[in-house]
Amino acid sequence: MIRLKYTKNCEVFSLERKLIAIDLDGTTLNAAAEIAPRTKAVLKEARAAGHIVSIVTGRPNRISANIYDELGLDSPMINFNGSLGYLPHQDWADEYQYTFNKEVAFDLLNHREELGINMIAAEGKNLFLAVRDQPVEVGFFPSVLQANQILNQKTLQENPTSLTVAVDRSHQEHLLSYLQHNFADEIDAAPWGGPNSVVELGVKEVQKATGVEFLANHYHIARKDIIAFGDEHNDTAMIDYAGWGVAMQNATPAIKALANDITPLDNDHDGLATYLQDYLKLAE
Repeated sequence: MIRLKYTKNCEVFSLERKLIAIDLDGTTLNAAAEIAPRTKAVLKEARAAGHIVSIVTGRPNRISANIYDELGLDSPMINFNGSLGYLPHQDWADEYQYTFNKEVAFDLLNHREELGINMIAAEGKNLFLAVRDQPVEVGFFPSVLQANQILNQKTLQENPTSLTVAVDRSHQEHLLSYLQHNFADEIDAAPWGGPNSVVELGVKEVQKATGVEFLANHYHIARKDIIAFGDEHNDTAMIDYAGWGVAMQNATPAIKALANDITPLDNDHDGLATYLQDYLKLAE
């Protein structure tokens, strides 16, 4: 077991090395989807003190690798809510990716009118294909699709890691019921929080906790030495799994009820950084 020593106000503290699992949107990032200078500085200081900082996000790797680089991380990153674990910019023997049968995507393509589907995006580590029947404003997706990004039965040649489905709000419950009836053994389907009527599909029973457990095993860190920060429903399993689960001040009521603690400040006021600096007894 690795123990780290800190000096603060002339007192010496001893603390086991921690695995710090950080969600991005609503947690590490502010409302402008940026990393505040203090957050960046505290995470750097935590790493310098010997702790491991790892991004665990629902985002695809295509729009989180830049954040990984901005933070200067060298740990594996977990994407797609636990379905992808890899080392950015490197070939890594321990990389993993969970996928489900592409026939799920083909079925939704064939029934998208009756299900009220406006857009479907199929993604994986090296995969992005989408089809848009109605104009939709959903973050994370290009406003204009290139010819080689159009999703259909010819272009989707590999099983996806994730399907993101934009659906009419009035059809969302019908879509969820349809998925439960037809594909409950293969996938989990969860609606996004917030204003967008979006349902995200992933491999059955693969969640952020899957990725956190993988990281803990990789670094030989006990569960009690995992601290995880999150704010939304897709952080539930991670917050529950961690030895110390922390909900952001701006988190949903369900996440706050589940967490061991809540940050006094929200993601727009360095909530993660302030809490982590105190928790790890880092120097001011």
